[in-house]
Amino acid sequence: MTLNSSLGIASEGLDAASSRLQVSANNVANIHTPYYKRKIPILLENNELSFQGVLTEMRNGVFHTGITNRPGGVLFAGMAEDPTPGKRVYEPGHPQADADGYVTYSNSNVLADMADATVSQRVYEANLAVVSMVKAMANRALEIGRGQ
Repeated sequence: MTLNSSLGIASEGLDAASSRLQVSANNVANIHTPYYKRKIPILLENNELSFQGVLTEMRNGVFHTGITNRPGGVLFAGMAEDPTPGKRVYEPGHPQADADGYVTYSNSNVLADMADATVSQRVYEANLAVVSMVKAMANRALEIGRGQ
């Protein structure tokens, strides 16, 4: 794995953790919003290895190393709505009440979203540490190249 692919994977991790944190913050911000549906972040593996990619690497002479040089990583693929029903409260005077006088409040769970935000923060910090280590490795390689 090259330094560039390590930075690419860490960069994808930073983007995914940041997006996941934004989803959690949005859920917490809308905890008292009627009819708001909690969003769940969808993360997918970034696996760019395809049959065509293997053939291309074989053609370019990379295959003889026994490994393919395709980076992994993670992608933020969007959000899905939590199907859990929200709490229905009888408030006939509320402007958003239905015909029966009920308002359905958000199904957001502040504890779950705060826990998810904490995990997202830790993932972000871990990927930032990877970027820092790769930077230190590149600087050390430059120093060795200069003969110091």
